[in-house]
This record gives sequence, C-alpha cells and structure tokens, in this order.
Amino acid sequence: MLNSLQAIEVYRETGRLSAGSYPWLDYIVQAEETIVNLERVASLHELEYINPVLDYVERSLRLLDSLPLSYWIKELAEETLVWSETAKGGTLRQRHLWQAEGINIFVHNIGSAELYLRHASSAGSGEHGLHDVRLAGTGGTGAAKQKIVHRLIETHGLIGQQIRGEVPPAVNRPLTLMAEEGLLTADELERLLFALNHCIISAVSPELWQEVRLQVMELIAAISSGNLQAEVPMKERLRRMRAGAIAGGEDYDSEWGSLELEGFNPADVLEPLQPITFWYVESALQTFSLEQFLKVMSLAACGSELSSLNHISFEAVMNTIYYDYKGSKKINVYKKRIIEKYLSGLAWKDIVNGSTPPGNPHLIHLLRREEHLPDTLFFSFEFSPAAEKLIEFCMEAEKSALYERAVLLLFDLFGLRRDAFDRFHNEDTYLSQMNDTADYKAVILDYVTGRKVLDIGPGGGVLLDLIEQRMPDVVPVGIDISSNVIEALRQRKQREDHTWEVLQGDALNLKEYVEPGTVDTVIFSSILHELYSYVPLNGKKFNHGTVAAALASAFEVLADGGVIIIRDGIMSEPEDQQRRVRFLEADGMEWLERYARDFEGRKIQYEKLGGQEVLMPVNDAMEFLYTYTWGEEAYIHEVQEQFGYFTPSQYAAFIEQTLGAQAKIEVFRHYLQEGYTEALQERVVMMDESSQVVQLPDSTCFIVIRKEG
Repeated sequence: MLNSLQAIEVYRETGRLSAGSYPWLDYIVQAEETIVNLERVASLHELEYINPVLDYVERSLRLLDSLPLSYWIKELAEETLVWSETAKGGTLRQRHLWQAEGINIFVHNIGSAELYLRHASSAGSGEHGLHDVRLAGTGGTGAAKQKIVHRLIETHGLIGQQIRGEVPPAVNRPLTLMAEEGLLTADELERLLFALNHCIISAVSPELWQEVRLQVMELIAAISSGNLQAEVPMKERLRRMRAGAIAGGEDYDSEWGSLELEGFNPADVLEPLQPITFWYVESALQTFSLEQFLKVMSLAACGSELSSLNHISFEAVMNTIYYDYKGSKKINVYKKRIIEKYLSGLAWKDIVNGSTPPGNPHLIHLLRREEHLPDTLFFSFEFSPAAEKLIEFCMEAEKSALYERAVLLLFDLFGLRRDAFDRFHNEDTYLSQMNDTADYKAVILDYVTGRKVLDIGPGGGVLLDLIEQRMPDVVPVGIDISSNVIEALRQRKQREDHTWEVLQGDALNLKEYVEPGTVDTVIFSSILHELYSYVPLNGKKFNHGTVAAALASAFEVLADGGVIIIRDGIMSEPEDQQRRVRFLEADGMEWLERYARDFEGRKIQYEKLGGQEVLMPVNDAMEFLYTYTWGEEAYIHEVQEQFGYFTPSQYAAFIEQTLGAQAKIEVFRHYLQEGYTEALQERVVMMDESSQVVQLPDSTCFIVIRKEG
C-alpha cells in the first residue's frame, strides 16, 4: 500500500494530525472552508459532515495503488496527487496568511504547486516522499524530481480542462518542456501523464474517464511529442464549455447565428479571452441560456484590462447559485431568475463599450482583482443586503403558507412578471404533469383547422407533439411568456429532433409575433384561467378584461374561416346552489380555512355545520376542491388560480360581446374532468342541502369559435 494511503488510514482511525510528517495531509484535514466543484455534488448539506477534498485525494490514490506501474512513476504520481489539492485546505487563518504571501489559493493547481515548492525547498529534497534516487533514463536527482513534481502539480487537471474548453492548449507547454529539457523521455512523460489523468478523472467519475479516455490519450500523445494542438477558436472553446447545455438540447450554432443576425458577433468580442483559463465556468453558468452565458463572458472581456490576465474565476457565482431544497442540491432559482432579468436588461452595445448602466439597485455584477493576485479576475453577482435577506426568507418560507407572499415580495423588488416566472420549484414536475394530460388534449385535434396553429401556453409541449405526430401537414407553434418554458421546449426540440416551433411572446399581443390573418387555429388549453388569475389589466388581476384581451388578440391574427379552441374551467349554474361538504381527513377543515384566507380571486364562503361538515356555494366548493386535489406541493400555486371564471351562459354571452357577430360558436360543451371523482372519493363527500350524496358538478368546458368571412 502507498505510504500516503497508510497515513490517511491512520488519520481516519485516530483523528490525529501527522505532526508535520505529512504536511499535505495536515493542510487537507484542517480545511475550515469547503472548496469543491459543486457540479457533481448531490447535497450541500452532506458537505458539512465530510471532507470532500480528502475523499477525492484518497480515491485518486487508491486508483494509483491499483495500477501496474514502475516504482519511480508511481512515486512521482503519488507525490503529485497528495499535493495537488492542498490549496483547498488549511485553516481560515492559514489561508489568509497564504494569500498575504502571494500564494494563489483560488487557482488551485497554481496555489498547490506554490505550497509544494515552498515546502520542498525548506525541507530538502530527501524528505517526505522525495527520495534521492535516480530517475531511470534521465540521470535525474532529487532536485530534478522536485522540478518534475512541481510542474505536474502546476498543470494538474489541465488536460481535462482543455477537453472542456476551459483552458487553451498552450497551458500544457510546461509538460512538453520536461521532455525537451531532458527531465523525462517522451515515452516516460506519456506513461506518467496517462497514469495521472486516469487517477485524476476516474476519482471524479469512472464513467467520465471512460467517456474521455481516448481524447485524453490523444492530448497526451501530442504533449509528449512536442506537437501541442493549435489554438482552438474561441467559438469552439465556448461550445465545449456548453457541453452540458448542448447535451440537454441547446442548439448552439443556431442561437449563435441569431445573435450575429441581430448585429452582435460574439467571436469578435470574446476572442481576446483566448489565452485565459476559466475556473468553475460550467458549474456556475451551465443552466443559463447561451445568450446569458455570452453576456457574462462579454462582461468579463469588456469590463477589465486583459493584458496581464491569466485566469477568470466564476467560483463565487457557482457558490451563490446552488442551495439545498428538500435534501438535494438545487439551482437557487430565486437568484437565477433575478440574474436572468438583470442580464436581459443589459444591451450588447453597453456591454461592449464597458459602460453598463445601473439596473435594479439590488443586484450588480462585479469584476474584482486582488492586489497580490494581479493575473486573476473574480466574477460575481452581488445582491443587496435587503435582497439577500428576502431570498433567505423565501427559502425558509418554502416550509410554510408564507411562501407565496414572500415570493411576491421578491417579484415586486426585482420587477418580475408573475406569469413570466411561474413555478419556482416544481417547474419540471409541472411540465411533466402537463404532458400527462395528452389523452384529454387529443380531442382538440379533431377541431384543428388549416395549416398554421398557435398553441398558447404550451407547457411541456404535449399538444405540439400530438399535432406533429398526427397532423404532419400542420405547422404547430407554441407561444409562452415564460423564458424558462421556452428555453426548456427549445432544448427538447433540439434533443428529440421535433419540427414544431416555439416563440416567447405575450398572448395579449399576438400580432407582435405573427402577421394578422395568417393563423388558422389558436388553442387555449387550460391557459385562459391562468391569464385571468395572474395577468393584471388596468392594475387588477382576476380580471375578465384579460380574458377578453386574449380572445381579441387571437381573433385578430386568425384568417377568415379559422378557429379558436378553448379548453378551460367552467362554473356551475345556477350559481346559488348550495353543497354540503364532509371531510374524511382530519385536516380537511384546516385546509378549507387556510384556503379561504389565502385565495384572492373572491371571498370563499362557508358555514360550519359541526364536526367535519360545511355548507358552501357550489362554485366556492369546487374552486376549493380543485386546489385540495393537487395537494400540499402545489398549494402555493393553485391557491392563486381561479379555475372557473364563467358559467356556461355567461361564457357564451361574453364571447359574443367580445368578438362580435363575426364569431360563431360551433361547439360548446362542458363536463367533469376525469380523475377528480377518483382523487376526492377518499377525502370528501359532496351532498346537496338535504344531505343526499351527489356527483361533483362539471369542471371543464370545451368551446370552438369560428371566424366567419
């Protein structure tokens, strides 16, 4: 077993430091600050109880111990691996001292190499693992080995980072020089680098090693032969940094091309970053759109002097963008949405001129350099103390009924539209549930007319899929105000090779996105009630005027003979019907009381009859039961939505009044949506005023309106 592994085992058994026998181990185990790439961490909470750096070093050493290598290669690799993470260690006091001494603890390979060299120089080359034996084929002494190990630490992980686009090929020049200077033969260098990278990358993920093994071998062969790869154009390096987003469906070339068509050439602006090494860029920025990513890069390129710059670190962005939600690491969606809004407000010309005007006073981006680290630029987003406290409040309020009120404060502070930034945490679940409604939505296809179809609020894209599959001559276009929904759909389109289109746009102003008179069908599938509930008109939400504006907008873009298809909530008539509701669950009454307090659509009326029973207007009862059905996870969203906003007769009259004589209602039916009876049968009993059990009333309407020429 390697000496270093024995030292780690002793530490794990006793918990005692090595008293200087293994200074690298003392540095790592004394770490008071967790410094780790969060990209592959499952839970931030777990980091409080483990030492991820020590665990990683141990994994890499166990891999090394298992490899069939010559003694001297294994010795060099061992010394490299044990020191390569030391800049992530040390107490906070020790780290401050290192900084004051000019050690770059933020660029970890450089800082670790500096720590190793300082220790090796003071201790002498014969101590702590640097045995004074000659290197086969080199005639090297301990001093030569010290030079080799120092360079290996200094270039630690850079081959993997070159594959990821984070570094230019030139950074591996020090490795090539070892062969040119006679420290190692080309063959020895190749074997040593292969062993090291096997351990470095497999310790992160064995699957990742298998994925990149051939690329690593190609780069090592080029380095060892002295034929470093040519500089990669910045566009290609940035593409590699977007590998995760591209795998998720980002159409890199098309989106890049769209920016060029708008008059902005990212390559011209970002080419000066060619010699720069980027740290934590994918972990920090992979969930942002390509345009947002390029804006961040452009802010770094145009906002700072680049002549003496070697490194740009996004570690601060990475650390601020993640947090734990229900025990698992999640993107801090509050901060992400606010950063997205901030970036969307920055004009390219201002970024390029280095004169970005102040936006919201509660968020700025910072480009910072430390006096003792002039070659390193630190990029961060800084929230005001008030914003930080409000975000913390939102995170804490997730556990209570205060959540929605806290989030609305956040919307107000940063000027976010509620409908544009909808469901924070269950966006994926929500889109999946929307896709699960395919059977209900398939009936819509029977009424689709013509070739061009707009699906307003496409959610997860289920209706777009159905039209594409069953109506190949139709061109379906999804339109949504939410940038997140559109981004997810665009990525899925690219990933799954769909032909439908999506546009980010406002349902109340469709003529801004499509030419009037060119659309054959407009579909509002379970979306009008959301517009009614969330989108204010003349300062008022829960507004029939918003529904009127949406229908008028759709009618305006319709061609003669085209149709509007509506599938949405409906209220019962007569409206004065009363229903007795008996709760079968102990907390049912508490649910109703909470709902009545929180619902803003209208006053929910109920009369307690004793026990677990209440008397309510039928439409108040159903409005409550829609939210009750969805459960606690969806409560914070559903309590804000009024599903039924017209009775059948009111809806028909409203359509006639809004669209006029040119609009003909061809289909108008209403029914109880399948699933409600089953979902509620173990939870409530619905009765009439004489306590006779009755069926749930109709929940949903289906309307087809044709525009006559």
